[in-house]
Amino acid sequence: MHSRREGILDSTGDAGNHGSVNWLVDGGLPVPTKWTPLRWLKHLLWPASSSDPSKPLRPTAYLDGLRGFAAFLVYVQHHELWAHGLGNLQQAFAFENAFGWKGDFYFATFIGVRNFFTGGHLAVATFYVISGYVLSAKPLSLIQSGEFGKLGDNLASAFFRRWFRLYIPLMVTTFIWVTSWHVIGFWNPLCEPKATIGEEWWNWYVEFKNFSFLFKEGPIWVTYNTHLWSIPLEMRGSMAVFIACLALSRATTKARLLAIAFLAWYFLYIVDGFYCALFMTGMLQCDLDLLARRTDLYFPNFLRRLEPYKTFIYYHLFAISMWLGGVPSQTADLKDLRANPGWYWMSFLKPQAVFDPKWFYLFFASNMLVACIPRIRWLRRFFESRFCQFLGRISFALYLVHGPILASIGDRVYHMVGYVRMVGEHQDKLKAWANIFPLPRIGPLGLEISFLVPHLFLLPFTLWVADVVTRAVDEPAVRFAAWLYKRTVGGGAEPKPEESVAMSRLA
Repeated sequence: MHSRREGILDSTGDAGNHGSVNWLVDGGLPVPTKWTPLRWLKHLLWPASSSDPSKPLRPTAYLDGLRGFAAFLVYVQHHELWAHGLGNLQQAFAFENAFGWKGDFYFATFIGVRNFFTGGHLAVATFYVISGYVLSAKPLSLIQSGEFGKLGDNLASAFFRRWFRLYIPLMVTTFIWVTSWHVIGFWNPLCEPKATIGEEWWNWYVEFKNFSFLFKEGPIWVTYNTHLWSIPLEMRGSMAVFIACLALSRATTKARLLAIAFLAWYFLYIVDGFYCALFMTGMLQCDLDLLARRTDLYFPNFLRRLEPYKTFIYYHLFAISMWLGGVPSQTADLKDLRANPGWYWMSFLKPQAVFDPKWFYLFFASNMLVACIPRIRWLRRFFESRFCQFLGRISFALYLVHGPILASIGDRVYHMVGYVRMVGEHQDKLKAWANIFPLPRIGPLGLEISFLVPHLFLLPFTLWVADVVTRAVDEPAVRFAAWLYKRTVGGGAEPKPEESVAMSRLA
């Protein structure tokens, strides 16, 4: 049961006073007791530490906010493509192609703007850079301090807990999802239910055990929730970070930086391991940021000489990031990329090793984005806002639950307002839901009234479910992994509970 307290929710969940306005903390979001939309919006976008300066945000809190907003962009992309794909596949294809594709000039596909409509791929690449950064932060700080004994303890704990942290929430949510089909009698268009619940559970077990195997070959997704394809890559990238930290722990600072950069180049240009390249560059950014705070260790001189020009450099990198982040992604065919306006010559930069071209461009886009945010003040303040911090807290759960909600409740809501699949089983199964409350498709592509109105219900409901899953499944999974490690080593060193939860919220 959620507690209700006067005050303002800060990043740690504590309340403080803010003028004469009373607030109720409900489900992690501050809600005013008086309906004051402008003041509520201002408060929501204000830095989460403003209510209690004695409890400032962590130095990397902006990464939490960025990860949360990235998860929100995944939600937006999947809803845009689902709703518009129901009635007009050509419109759905337009979302994932460049401005001017086949003579169509939609606002939603304009450079930079498109990332707010179909930024899900950029979001996944950003997840991996953030993970590389956060997972390596403690090990790298111990390496730089020469505390190799503590480094061994830290890596052992992190390695042990990582599988449990990633797969327990996935296991619980998919099990509840498949069980609901038989308990409630819920049909969904993504996966045909089995004849009996026992048969369903067995099929779920077979899929999950294969999916959770780190070295599984072939397709790496579960049919029950195909959006989870990125989790095995998250696990593999995490292992790459831990191994690199251990292997390079005794190297000189300069050699370590060069080795990490070489690994990123190897994974991107030599083998098709874009996700490991993203983890490595996240690790490299973390190493450089930690070194920049010290005066007793090597730091690349050319980076120090660029300091006077950092504002000019980072604003330009941010603009380039927004452009590259909108790389056409409808297919993995290089010919389709070249058919998009503005991408013909860019396509020749793709190395031979990269199978899906978009990940090459998203590699640079996501790294530029993560590097720019802490150095552009207004961007950092946005990602440190209460709303982004809330999204960061529930980001993993949001990633896990938004797909099943979209394929069940969301699909029916879209049918109700007029987005109807015209042919096939989908039409037959949901014909009773079609056009119950049709809404006009007025407005630019992706911002039609018929699309926005359903989100007055779908978005709050999805965020609420994600918050519940975070409290009931995600955070307990983190604590369970820490407890199990402690029991395994006989009560030895382990991360503090609050550190364990904060450092493990990665998806």
